Amino acid sequence: MSTDEEVEESGSDTMTLTEHLGELRVRIIRSALAIAIGMVLIVAFYDHVLDFLIQPYADLCARKPADFCDPTLNAFSPTEGLATRMRIGMYGGIIVALPVLLWQVWRFTVPALHAKEKRYAIPFVVSSIVLFTAGGVLAYTTVGQALNFLISWSGSDVNQIFSVSSYVTLIGLMIFAFGIGFLLPVFVVGLILVGAVSPRRLMNSWRMAMVIIAVIAAVITPSGDPITMAMLGVPMMILYFLAVFIGWLVVRRRPAAE
Repeated sequence: MSTDEEVEESGSDTMTLTEHLGELRVRIIRSALAIAIGMVLIVAFYDHVLDFLIQPYADLCARKPADFCDPTLNAFSPTEGLATRMRIGMYGGIIVALPVLLWQVWRFTVPALHAKEKRYAIPFVVSSIVLFTAGGVLAYTTVGQALNFLISWSGSDVNQIFSVSSYVTLIGLMIFAFGIGFLLPVFVVGLILVGAVSPRRLMNSWRMAMVIIAVIAAVITPSGDPITMAMLGVPMMILYFLAVFIGWLVVRRRPAAE
């Protein structure tokens, strides 16, 4: 086996600090371009995207009495409309560019992996997209329950008149919070692949992991209501055990592959 093949097999490609910084710069530029293209696409279909985001709130108001909430969102400053359009474009651009972002992250971390572990590139990207999408869909279907809870606690004498900016911020952050939370298995399996932690240690520390997940769910949930925190925390706990099991399978098969 030649020297180059040995380096590729061991995954210990040596790069200088300057080369690492240059590689990082390239990955950041490509990611920024992907987000910019995604933003242009989302802004071009802004009205349709806004109607889609407002739908859960409109459905909630349609189910409730007329004085419970007003489905019409308002702009309270001349610049709020433009700011909301840019915010939706930014959120949507990141989501549209997610496959490219994940691929750039993977390509940047590949030198730290063994050659046999580099074959997980496609599963990494695909599973991340599927999990993020599942989290975003759950957030979209949950936002109506969160708003129902929050409005109910406002009091019967409080008129519910929301600004379009505050509503878009809430639902956008919820989608990102759920999406990032659902990526927990990818992070856990990644730590196992690079040897930072073992499945046995993760399983032995499951009680502490449950507490940490509950705290994370409470921190990243933008609405702060217990319903949304439970809807995020419980799936994350299930995904944690699923990730440990997948990591155990990978570690178990590694000696046979070698």
